[in-house]
Amino acid sequence: MTRDKILDTAERLIAEQGFAGTSLRQIIAEAGVNLAAVHYHFGSKEELLDNVILRKVTAVNQRREELLRSYEREAEPEPVGVEKILAAFFEPMIETGTRNPQFIRLMGRMIGEGLIASIVEKHFLPTTMRFVAALGRALPAVPETELHWRVQFMFGALSQAVCGWDILPPAMQNHRNGPDFRLTMRRLMAFLSAGLKAPATQEVQ
Repeated sequence: MTRDKILDTAERLIAEQGFAGTSLRQIIAEAGVNLAAVHYHFGSKEELLDNVILRKVTAVNQRREELLRSYEREAEPEPVGVEKILAAFFEPMIETGTRNPQFIRLMGRMIGEGLIASIVEKHFLPTTMRFVAALGRALPAVPETELHWRVQFMFGALSQAVCGWDILPPAMQNHRNGPDFRLTMRRLMAFLSAGLKAPATQEVQ
């Protein structure tokens, strides 16, 4: 189908070159379609990007909420533990990213280009708030403001992991054995679990 061909081409080019570096003209040429087809299906380059992202994240978010609901039923009347909340959030992303590494590169580009905040608001916010609420129930001793900071740190660490930024000097990177999205995310989950469950920070006056 023409629509799928445009989406596939846009995903590949944006993953390789970034959103700013990819023109509609280039997408049209590589997909073998005309400008009218792009405007008919998507309207604009921004709407095309939205559809590229929605094609993957709709299923990811649905699976996240299904897993969380399942864990909540299992845990009743207690709250779900932090490890299972993180598993519900990360495992669907791990499966999608393992099958579609190109899409993970695209999301890394979105982070690097400063577009991720608007993307999160459009496509991830309701699901994210559902998980923040679950974390609040799992961590009653952590004040709400502190919890929101910890979630902010969580997404910062996730962004760095997805982008693959190396901020350490080369001498401190010798232990790395190449990119492995599944392993990277599992390491991140272990790190986040400990951080989320840490004692609340003492306020300094």
